[in-house]
Amino acid sequence: MTTFGTVTDLLACPPDTVLGHSSWRTIEQPRIDTFADATDDHQWIHVDRERAAAGPYGATIAHGMLTLSLVPIMIGELASVPGATLGVNYGFDRVRFTNPVPVGSRVRAEVTVLEVTPVEGGARARFRAVVEIEGAAKPACVAEQMIVWMD
Repeated sequence: MTTFGTVTDLLACPPDTVLGHSSWRTIEQPRIDTFADATDDHQWIHVDRERAAAGPYGATIAHGMLTLSLVPIMIGELASVPGATLGVNYGFDRVRFTNPVPVGSRVRAEVTVLEVTPVEGGARARFRAVVEIEGAAKPACVAEQMIVWMD
């Protein structure tokens, strides 16, 4: 965990600072099913175990958006600004889903601070998260997320 005590400390972070890796998370079928229910995305490759077993991936796979939805919490494991009054998700850029996440896989993110810029009343940080699948050569997802912290 990198703790930037204040927004001013965050603004001093050099570009391309690697923060490290988040903890591993196992992607089990109940999480996939819950995500399918929450988003109304019940495509068979995610929820139909029998059909998916005979399909292109040999098992159900996590939704790409499920994988992406884990990025903020994985970044939050590695970067905090306790002196800020508020931190908010500003959005994502350059999201790519480069490898499916089969059910039962473990994922984690390598997080890099790409840049930090001042904004009125605070700072906006741009992070790159490379979501790795344990044992896989290619990552599941590569995304840039912006978070704004206010003084």
